[in-house]
Amino acid sequence: MSISFQPTRLVGAIAIAMGFSSVAFAQDQSTDKTVSLDTIVVTASKSPESIKNVPARINVIDDKTIHQNPISNLSDLIQLDPSIYVKQSGGMGQLSEVSLRGTTPAQTLVLQDGARLNNQNNLSPLFAAFLDTSHIQQVEILKGPASVQYGSDAIGGVINMVTAPPSKTGAQLTGIYGENNTYKTVLNADYVDVSGFYAQAGGQRLESDGTSILDIQNKSEKASFDQKGYYAKFGYYQKDQIDSSVEINQNQGRSIYYNFNAGLNNAVRDFKNQVINAKASYALNSDLTVNARYSNTKDHQDVPNDSSYYNTESNEGDLNLKWGFLPHQNVLFGVNYLDSEYETPSITDQKQSVDTVGYYLQHQYQDNGISTQAGVRVEDNERFGTHTVGQAAVRYQLLPLTSVYANIGTAFRAPSLNELYTQWGGNTELKPEESTSYEVGFDQQLNYGLSAGLSAYYTEIDNLISSTCIATCNGDWVTTFPVYQNINIDKAKITGGEFNLKWSNDIYYVNTQYAYARSINDKTDRDIAYRPRQRLTLTAGYEYENVGINASVIARSKANSSHTNSDNQVAGVATVDLNAYWNINPNVKVFTNIQNIGDVRNQQVYNFGSWYINSGRLASAGVTFRY
Repeated sequence: MSISFQPTRLVGAIAIAMGFSSVAFAQDQSTDKTVSLDTIVVTASKSPESIKNVPARINVIDDKTIHQNPISNLSDLIQLDPSIYVKQSGGMGQLSEVSLRGTTPAQTLVLQDGARLNNQNNLSPLFAAFLDTSHIQQVEILKGPASVQYGSDAIGGVINMVTAPPSKTGAQLTGIYGENNTYKTVLNADYVDVSGFYAQAGGQRLESDGTSILDIQNKSEKASFDQKGYYAKFGYYQKDQIDSSVEINQNQGRSIYYNFNAGLNNAVRDFKNQVINAKASYALNSDLTVNARYSNTKDHQDVPNDSSYYNTESNEGDLNLKWGFLPHQNVLFGVNYLDSEYETPSITDQKQSVDTVGYYLQHQYQDNGISTQAGVRVEDNERFGTHTVGQAAVRYQLLPLTSVYANIGTAFRAPSLNELYTQWGGNTELKPEESTSYEVGFDQQLNYGLSAGLSAYYTEIDNLISSTCIATCNGDWVTTFPVYQNINIDKAKITGGEFNLKWSNDIYYVNTQYAYARSINDKTDRDIAYRPRQRLTLTAGYEYENVGINASVIARSKANSSHTNSDNQVAGVATVDLNAYWNINPNVKVFTNIQNIGDVRNQQVYNFGSWYINSGRLASAGVTFRY
């Protein structure tokens, strides 16, 4: 693996002392000791099931890991999974793009409690770096095609941020201070009534001077970041009978970015994103359960330096019926409606919209160590007509400690309104991207607290949408400029595999996870840009009574920075983090985090002679008061 580690003495000391480790999180049967084979997930089948029965590779980042560093946002958390690559144009508060298993950002679906966050601005949520996770209880990462359940965009997989009803009445206040004058305050309160009614409310505020953005800047040239938001959820829950809730989550703030015209960090991006989610699940009897959800998602970005704005909104409704028609079998019938809008000066007529309706059917069987899942979806898009995808998967408990699985599935991604109507290459004749994926894997429990998992997959994507030069391709960018257009021209092939090995006892735990993905543009026979072939995370930690400490390393190999030019490759890199906490008593917890302890400033994105770089070290300390 070609990785430039850029070591320092401090990094080396920490790495040797802690065993080159990564923040603990769940890999399949979980790398965290607190998450077990009985962990319940909802993303794979749109209904609760034990993770051990899922006939696919699914990871869970648990509540403990999410909240050990309150400064972390979504993009910080999910890159702890080596199958995920986060491409970020700078450090804290800068735009980020998420890709799973070597796919493009637009082919990775991001959800919050099932509500779609992907929008018509072409990429996976650009605001992933702005999403606070203070109210999130679990992040589920489903790998592989999931268009049967979720429709467009789920070619590489699904990342679902999941909340949960509170277990008891209480409140907590967290305050944290870190380098670069970084402050964050989080306040949460929960109420639980014996009748089944519950309520949650919380707010958070983060401010930071930020860090430099480009490699041509010195450390004193910083770009600030300011974020605030609130969360509220009200619900009623009766086990095996009814589960209903209404929630709202809003984040807003200001991110300063680099102004290439002025050569200064003085460009402004004001953002506001909001999710409203109403859900209800009601058991008509022991065999029939009806589920309904309505979601409204908004993302508004105002960029005055570009005299532009980017406003998206989605309204989504989902209704399904789960029928357990036999003791070990069930079917899920559902219909999904999605209305999406996009408004920006750079597209035709400034505002466009698209409607789509999906009809899906899913069958599950679980008995005698066999778990199967098969489904089909018919999508009726007002612009592209009818599109059909299917999936079939099985997991078999071959031996008491050994299970194997295999799956095959097709998926698609409809062109975004940005790709269709942008004034810089829009093409209303675009066809949906289509994929077929195959995967096999096994999971093995070993002696002495060891467990392992291995998987291999192959994905082929047709009609890949690419911005292609169609005229004046040798333009000098001064008097003549190349003309680009979005065209279905490329085919991509992705070959990959994943391996995990973990060990734990009552006090210590050690884990290693490795992911390989080779994403090839079939036309040019080159790796797709910003897709490192290899990523590795290693984990080691100690927990005893009220004290815990762990360290982490995330390493990646080099990657191309262009589809056509082999120059200016993104260098391989490894960074090390440290976390420690002490529960002084049931009401007070103190903690510290050091992200990128070696202050490694690695290249992220190439841009006309310079590089966007990451934020470097961020040491912080905080305290939580519980009631």
